Amino acid sequence: MRPLTRWFAFALAVLALATAARADERPPNILFVFADDLGYADVGCYGHPYARTPAIDKLASEGTRFTQAYVTGTTCCPSRTGFMTGLFPARFEKYPAPYGFGDRVTVTDLLKKRGYRTGHFGKWHIGPETDGVYGIDEYASGENTKKSPRGRDAGLFDAAIDFVERNRDRPFYVNVWGHVTHFPVNPHEDLAAKFKDVTVDRSDFSKTMQHKFDECVKIGGDLDASMRNYLGDVYSLDRAVGRLLKRIDELGLRENTIVVFSSDHGPAPVILGKQGARKYSNNMLGYAGVFRGGKHEQYEGGVRVPFVVRWPGHVKAGRVDESSVISGIDWMPTLCAIAGVEQLPETYDGEDVLAAWFGGKHTRTKPLFWRASAPGAAPAMRSGQWKLHLPRRGEPELYDLSVDPSESRNVADANPEVTARLRGQLETWVATLPKRYDKGEERGDRE
Repeated sequence: MRPLTRWFAFALAVLALATAARADERPPNILFVFADDLGYADVGCYGHPYARTPAIDKLASEGTRFTQAYVTGTTCCPSRTGFMTGLFPARFEKYPAPYGFGDRVTVTDLLKKRGYRTGHFGKWHIGPETDGVYGIDEYASGENTKKSPRGRDAGLFDAAIDFVERNRDRPFYVNVWGHVTHFPVNPHEDLAAKFKDVTVDRSDFSKTMQHKFDECVKIGGDLDASMRNYLGDVYSLDRAVGRLLKRIDELGLRENTIVVFSSDHGPAPVILGKQGARKYSNNMLGYAGVFRGGKHEQYEGGVRVPFVVRWPGHVKAGRVDESSVISGIDWMPTLCAIAGVEQLPETYDGEDVLAAWFGGKHTRTKPLFWRASAPGAAPAMRSGQWKLHLPRRGEPELYDLSVDPSESRNVADANPEVTARLRGQLETWVATLPKRYDKGEERGDRE
C-alpha cells in the first residue's frame, strides 16, 4: 500500500472511530422556552426601553442572540406546527389545533427514539391531548397561578423544573410553552408595581409603535398604567426563566444543556377587528421594535422574533448574529444534527442551521413562505434580502430588508425582475398547497 493511501485509510479509520464515539456519548439536554405573543423588542437585550428582564438578558450574554429569526405562522398553532414538524403549516389540510399532525413525524418523536425523555409543559394548541402523543412522555399545563404575584406562568415552570429534577441522569427534551403575553394581560398588582416609576415617553419607541399608543388612548386606556401592566407580565416570565436556569446550574447540568428562548410570533394588537369587547385591551402594548405589524400579520413585526441559544463550550457567548436567516422549520433538522438522529422524515421544509449556532454564518438555500390555512389567504415569502407580499387586493409589495427592515417602501415597481421571479416562486409554492382546509370545531380566535 502506498504511503498516501495508507495515510488516507488511517484518517478514515480515525474519523469512523470518532463518529462512533460521539454516537455513544450522552447527547445534550434541550430546553425550549417559548413565550406567547411576545414582541421582538419586548425584552431588554432586544431593545425595549423600559423592560426588566435580567435572566433573559443574561442568557443572551452567555449565548448567541439572533436578529433574523422567524416563525412559520402569525398565530399560535401555525407557529408551533413549524417547530414541531419542520413543515410550513399551510401544508396541513386539517388544521392542527383540533386535529393534530396526523401521521407527520415530530421532533419529539425523533428525539424519543434517540433515547431522550420528553416533556411538554404549558400551552398546547397542537391537537388532542392524549398520552404519548408525538412521542411526549409527560405533558402538564401546570398549576394555575394567574392571580399569583409569581406570575401566570409560574406553575408550568414549576412542572418543568420537577421534570428536569427527575430526569437529570438521562438526556431530556423539554418544551416550556408559556402564556405570557397572550390576551388578557392582567398581572398581579405587585408585578405592575415593580414599574410604578415608568412614565411613557413616546419618543422612546419607533414609529411603528405609535398607532398602538393611539389605540390604547382611544379605548380609554392610560398609557402609563397599561405599560406598567404589560411590563409586569413580561417581568414575571423573566423571573420564571431565571428560576429554571438557576435549577439547571444547581443540578450540574449547565454545560450539557442547550437552552433556547423565543416567541411564537409578534405582539397582539390593542384592538382586534370587530370581534367584540373581549378583544379590546389597553394593556396589549407589546413592542416589535422598528418592525411593522404584529400578530395576525405577515409583515416583519408578525413573524420576526427574539431567538437566543446558549450551550456553553459550543455556542459562542456574547455573540449577536445579524446575518443568518433562521426559522422555526429549522428546529427539527438542527436538533437532529446535534443529537445524532440520522433518519429524518422524507419531507421537511427546514435546513440544518447548526453552523450559525456554532458561530458561523448560515446562508439559506430555501426561501421562507407564509400563508394562513385558507385557500384565498394572501401569501408572503422571504428570499435573501427580499420580502414579497401578494395582497388579496392591490399590487405586489416588495421590500429590501437590508435597507428597509420596517417594510415602509414598496420597491416592486423599481425592481420588476426581482418581483417577477419571486412572484413565480411564491405562486408555484401556493399551487402545491391544499385546495380546501378543515378547521374542525376549534374555538376562539384560531390561534
